[in-house]
Amino acid sequence: MDDFQAATERFLTWFKSMGGEFRDDLLEIKDFRSRDAGRGIVAVKDIPEDTKLFSIPRDAIINTETSNLTEKLPGVFDLPDDNDDNDIGQHDPWTSLILVMLYEYLQGDASRWKPYFDVLPQTFDTPLFWSETELRELQGTCLTAEKIGKQEGDDMLRKRVVKTVQANPKIFFPAGAALLNEDELLVLAHRMGSTVMAYAFDLDNANDESEDEEDGWVEDRDETTMLGMVPMADLLNANAEFNAHVNHGESLEVTSLRAELKAGAEILNYYGPLPSSELLRRYGYATAEHRRYDVIELPWSLVRLALAQHFKIDEGKVPRLEDTEDYFIIERDSGDPDSEGRLTYEPKLREISTDLNEQLAGTLKALKRWKPDAFLGKRQRDEICNVIIKEALMAKLKQYPTTIQEDEGLLKGGGATKRQNMAIEVRLGEKLLLQEALALLQDATKAVEKASGEPASKRAKTKA
Repeated sequence: MDDFQAATERFLTWFKSMGGEFRDDLLEIKDFRSRDAGRGIVAVKDIPEDTKLFSIPRDAIINTETSNLTEKLPGVFDLPDDNDDNDIGQHDPWTSLILVMLYEYLQGDASRWKPYFDVLPQTFDTPLFWSETELRELQGTCLTAEKIGKQEGDDMLRKRVVKTVQANPKIFFPAGAALLNEDELLVLAHRMGSTVMAYAFDLDNANDESEDEEDGWVEDRDETTMLGMVPMADLLNANAEFNAHVNHGESLEVTSLRAELKAGAEILNYYGPLPSSELLRRYGYATAEHRRYDVIELPWSLVRLALAQHFKIDEGKVPRLEDTEDYFIIERDSGDPDSEGRLTYEPKLREISTDLNEQLAGTLKALKRWKPDAFLGKRQRDEICNVIIKEALMAKLKQYPTTIQEDEGLLKGGGATKRQNMAIEVRLGEKLLLQEALALLQDATKAVEKASGEPASKRAKTKA
């Protein structure tokens, strides 16, 4: 038995000793390192619908109520005031759980969660940990440096977590243990923060289940919501199609969703309708199944530039409205998974962006006030909108480092690294959506041409 399997066995024994229930007769924890998925849980025989697969007692969960750190640092874990200027001060649920995780980890064998820490990942593939060369693979995508938040994360962890540890070394470090310096603490804080990002559950309202909680994911966490690390539940891998859900109550229970879950099937959780970019940012992986939820963030700056070029005016002369959006989200109508976690709805892009059309139309109206010959009426204005949006989409497409064909070839070639493949998955998904958006605009233009008997682009140019 290798160390990986031995750690799994110790964890399962510990889990049961903590009062956890695990259906050994139905399930097994499997080694998925060959596909870079760590551990997972699979069915060893056919499982009927609504079967309880395993349950986790609440006192086995790591949070501010179960760790004795809160007793050792009274006041630190109270809900924060609206004052963020204090040097350490009180902690929100996010930094509170990071502190608890860091504390329990540093206790080593003295922590009752030691076997659990032994099966948690030690490294992560979220872009926060990528090199500058690797990050260049994400050029043009929704995953900007601002969204990845490396510097912001460093600053927050240094201020709220590292300083708390340094101010209380006798509490965080066992007697005789070597102290970590600031940089070492920051690395460990990032590791614990990424663990919380990927695996923590919303634990509020144990007896008041919401629809989101039933599926085991929460899209928008409130700043006062208690978070916790849930042993066994976080061994479940997840995908856009899933076959199990987490029920929140006195204990957390995971049950099967399918009318029959076949032997050999992996038990899959659901993280929500996340685009590939957000899946990679939060969890460090991307799947083709999540492409249906991909989005494009089209910056208004590209639209302004296309408008200026269309009318052959300086970009500075493009009118600025009082209330404008900087980015516009383009996404498909993707529907929801059915009651068994299956994707039965065909995703379809039905419109580019109503908000974009309104802002562009408003800008064109303002332009017409000092350039009366800009367009003759609403129909021509709408035609010009389509032309400008098309040019902006084409400009967006050029921001990616590769073409669709090149990305498809890279995925088929098999020579890319794991992180390169994930970056390709993200940017390819966005470019395929851009391609759909351009096709949608082309269909709209053809419909106008058919109705008028004259190419819309010709009218837009001659009247401008």
